Amino acid sequence: MSNANPNPEVEIERLHLEMQRQLERANAEFEEFVSMAAHNLREPLRDVAAFSELLAETYGGRLDSDAVVFLERIQQGAARIQSVLSAVVDYWATNAGGRQPSRTDMEAVLCQALLRADAQIAARGAAVTHDVLPAVVGDFEILTKVLHHLIQNAIAYGDATSPRVHISSMRVDGGWQISVRDNGAGIAREFQDRLFCAFRRLHGREYPGNGLGLAFCKKAVEGLGGRMSVESTPGSGSTFHLTLPAA
Repeated sequence: MSNANPNPEVEIERLHLEMQRQLERANAEFEEFVSMAAHNLREPLRDVAAFSELLAETYGGRLDSDAVVFLERIQQGAARIQSVLSAVVDYWATNAGGRQPSRTDMEAVLCQALLRADAQIAARGAAVTHDVLPAVVGDFEILTKVLHHLIQNAIAYGDATSPRVHISSMRVDGGWQISVRDNGAGIAREFQDRLFCAFRRLHGREYPGNGLGLAFCKKAVEGLGGRMSVESTPGSGSTFHLTLPAA
């Protein structure tokens, strides 16, 4: 009876496949945990928001100034937690399988993204312009979320009195680079690497956001086989680039 040792290369490949399966199972379990945790937290959050609003409507005239401030803080806190939960779910959903990149018309993506940003555009009096955009290999809903976030960011961090946003495209290395440029204050080079890190905000609460938007954008674009980067010079605004395969 032969007791020959197994082929080392075959054994290494077997171990590699087993580790990959374990990692995929762990990722799937964690994604399910995040989704279920968010679902179970949303219900009590809705209760906090609903009852604090009811309290304000019912007793608003009888509350002193301190109580009014406390109630507003409760409502703001609930809204912020809800925003973070939604962002966490979106962030981890980019790991989920089942989405196969396909031909995606970026003109249609931009149209939907602008519809979602319509209230913010109107509120800030922002001017949003764009070139003709190409078709890429991607996912319509994911790229709509990415472009919507980049437009929101460009408006929020653009010029305080007259924010301007321009979306352009350029053919690069067999793919397309879609760029979103703002007219804001810009970002110093030493801070640019932090932009795409989860929860690493460069600004305080004076600007809206939950610290996950750009991290989601980068993760989503890379999940579609693309890449994301930023160019910025203090005083000259910022431009975010997402590069995707051409359709």
